Amino acid sequence: MAQWERLMQLHSYSQQLHELYDRDALPMDVRHYLSHWIEKQEWQRAARDPDFAMVLFQVLLENLDIQHSRFVQEESFLMQHNIRRYKHNFQNKFLISEILYIAHATHFFLSQVQLLRVEQEAMETTSQQDLERRMAGLRNEVQCLEHTMICLEEQQDEFDFKYQTHKMEDEAVKKNQVQLLQHLVNRLNECRKSTLSDINKLLDKADDLIDILVKKELVEWQRRQQKSCIGAPDNVCLDQLEKWFTCVAVCLFQVREFLSKLEELVGKVSYENDPLKAQKPGLQKRADALLKNLLKSSFVVETQPSMPQGKGPLVLRTNIQFSVKTRLLVKFPELNHSMKVNVSMDRYRRFNVFGTKSKALNMAESQSGGMVADFRHLTLKEQKCGGGGKGVSDISLSVTEELHIIYFDTVFELKGMSVDMLASSLPVVIISNSSQQQSAWASILWFNMLSQDTKDIRFFAGSPTATWLQFGEMLSWQLLSATKLGLNKDQLDMIGHRLFGKQQNYNTFKVAWSKFSKENTPFTFWVWFDGIVVMVKSYLEDLWRDGLIMGFVTKGKEKALLKKKQRGTFLLRFSESVIGGITFSWVETTITGEPEVKTVQPFTKDDLSQVPFHEIIRNFQILETDNVPENPLLYLYPNIPKDEAFGKYYTEKGGGKDTHTKLFVEIEQNEHTILYFFKFSSALFRSYTCTSIFLKHCFKMKTISIHTNILS
Repeated sequence: MAQWERLMQLHSYSQQLHELYDRDALPMDVRHYLSHWIEKQEWQRAARDPDFAMVLFQVLLENLDIQHSRFVQEESFLMQHNIRRYKHNFQNKFLISEILYIAHATHFFLSQVQLLRVEQEAMETTSQQDLERRMAGLRNEVQCLEHTMICLEEQQDEFDFKYQTHKMEDEAVKKNQVQLLQHLVNRLNECRKSTLSDINKLLDKADDLIDILVKKELVEWQRRQQKSCIGAPDNVCLDQLEKWFTCVAVCLFQVREFLSKLEELVGKVSYENDPLKAQKPGLQKRADALLKNLLKSSFVVETQPSMPQGKGPLVLRTNIQFSVKTRLLVKFPELNHSMKVNVSMDRYRRFNVFGTKSKALNMAESQSGGMVADFRHLTLKEQKCGGGGKGVSDISLSVTEELHIIYFDTVFELKGMSVDMLASSLPVVIISNSSQQQSAWASILWFNMLSQDTKDIRFFAGSPTATWLQFGEMLSWQLLSATKLGLNKDQLDMIGHRLFGKQQNYNTFKVAWSKFSKENTPFTFWVWFDGIVVMVKSYLEDLWRDGLIMGFVTKGKEKALLKKKQRGTFLLRFSESVIGGITFSWVETTITGEPEVKTVQPFTKDDLSQVPFHEIIRNFQILETDNVPENPLLYLYPNIPKDEAFGKYYTEKGGGKDTHTKLFVEIEQNEHTILYFFKFSSALFRSYTCTSIFLKHCFKMKTISIHTNILS
């Protein structure tokens, strides 16, 4: 939660808020609508650095323009007027002193909010706490080294002054001063050695931190991003990494300034066996190498390529727009709008990129104030190869198994440091029509579940198998991301039974790519499972999320469960033979007192798009000849009364008057006539044709006769 949102909950501080924002320096509306951006900026630095304050001021104006555009879209005339007036006031009246006042006031109040400890932040992990301590230690080392450089310069100035004075003295006086000068130069030499040693130790610490950031924290973030692309609920926020990367980069730039200062000092005063001449070039080379390594790793793809209406990220279709966002993790506001990012494709099955292929990294397009380039309107078109082949690849793969990479390049230039940067997307699958989406998404799931080599475009030439743990987790993420509820162990066991037959335990089993998406084409495992996910997301999300659908259960287990329960107990399960189908089974008692499980044919999207599933369950009734109609569905397994389980979803509550359509279906079965009876609200009853289709899905019969009667 942002600090501003916390303050809104503390009425005791409302007076302080009004007192702070009663001037036009920083209107409360601006503080409110730009709170997320404001709280991410370095106001303490801006309060003492006029140039940096001016940079933030320009970004503030850009954010006001963006906020004004939002109010235009929302047709909020009053706020349009206010935001426009605030911007004009900022532009026309403010001097640098007033801009500095904004920075100072903002920093002061943000620091006060921090001291209030309004809400305890989520506990950081031990490793993060350790990293924070090491970052603080690095900053402290730099501050100490800054003081050491001042002392070194003062010592050198003292020696230089006395040495120059000494050269103008007569010979008698010179002899008396030689010992003093030797003492001063010895002390200067020791100070230089100490300073070089301190710089070397600081670089050691920076090296260790870069190693952690690049080889551990960034790699872990990239893996979390891979998993989040296929539905995992992982945190992929880059704000903390940006803070750490920027901290180390700032410290290394300061070290480079220290080394430049040493170069200046050695140009003024040097002597035989001067340690600066011997060691400074090596330290300079090392500092530059560390900084370049950090900078090259700091350019990443924050949001992977995705189409607005796609099944998920990383599946792109030719001639359909997609978006992607890059981010620079070292945040220097002075580089705002100065670094151009260019987009290009790999050369495997060549594609042309159309749209705005070059954008500047800026802080205005990010809610958190990060340096981003947000490409929102890119499209791909395939280049036709002369020979009609697939390009340079010699691998025989289907289109949905071909992986491609999108590249982003830019140049970092600051304070004499120039670094070419390259970032790349996770592998994408490029299709030409929507019928390929399901198969393409299967490839994206498989790759990101198993591969941590994000540049392995030949992955499917010899795709590895998935362990049962990996496979089950990936399947669970599909429902978790769609409905906020994944799969439990019993449901995964049913899936294991479908793939491998009945086993005591599936933990040692492995799933091959072919078993997942190729065997039994077109009715592959993935087609079956994805059909269920689509149906649940479209029509059954609430019922699934509330745990009312057992779903993944075999027919054999279903019968075993229901036969142990009282008459009228029912459960809901997904069809094993119909793609995107759901059915219900209930237990009856025969004349001999034996339990008998009955099942209706699966309902599909054709049925569920006309009548909600909970209404089907609510109104399902059976009538045998000369008997009163009765709903056999009484208790949701294990023993929850039906209306208690589904009541909150019912279209109409009891007690109200409504028009209903009553449907009687006569069925000849075992020489007995059974009348299946359905009663629907008029609002749910669509037409005779729709109802016929619906009923034929419910019962295995060649003909049905339907009688309708409108009841008030």
